[in-house]
Amino acid sequence: MKKLLNKIFKSKKKGFTLIEMVIVIAIVVMLLIIIAPNLVRQKENAQRNTDKAFVTTLQTQVELYNDEHKDKKLTNDLSPLKSESNYLTEKQKNELNKYELHNGKVVLKDEKK
Repeated sequence: MKKLLNKIFKSKKKGFTLIEMVIVIAIVVMLLIIIAPNLVRQKENAQRNTDKAFVTTLQTQVELYNDEHKDKKLTNDLSPLKSESNYLTEKQKNELNKYELHNGKVVLKDEKK
């Protein structure tokens, strides 16, 4: 009997058991469940802050345009900012479709006030 037990334990291959692998996978899954919502929330916060900053930039550019073009002030249309080259960069012009101008105030299209 002793020989049989020694043979079983000596011939045991090195590696992880199924139980150990299941435990590790369970721990990783629990960590992901805890971390993933925070990552999504942080991404949403970053996007919201980016949008707020861009609203400020656009508002500044609208006011600059209005100061320079007193005869045709912007009140409800951002397209003149897009057509003139010295107010916005190309990247900003591409983002312009997410924003609207209401009575001279720049707002996100989702946040109409």
